[in-house]
Amino acid sequence: MKHAGPGASAAVRLRLAPGEVRVEVEDDGIGSATPTGGSGLRGLADRIEALGGRFTISSPPGRGTTLRAEIPCV
Repeated sequence: MKHAGPGASAAVRLRLAPGEVRVEVEDDGIGSATPTGGSGLRGLADRIEALGGRFTISSPPGRGTTLRAEIPCV
């Protein structure tokens, strides 16, 4: 919410699938988030990838941001 802009809302979904956990965080903020500027999203991506997971981000300008992580688990 810190970067989403005023009046934005967010949703967090956690789903357990065979062999992995899936996490999705979505907001209706200002969008335009990138994992390259600063250490926040890049650091999150690095930690997920270090666990053998996948990290994706969708953040079109003016249309909010969706972060998805798929992390293997046993």
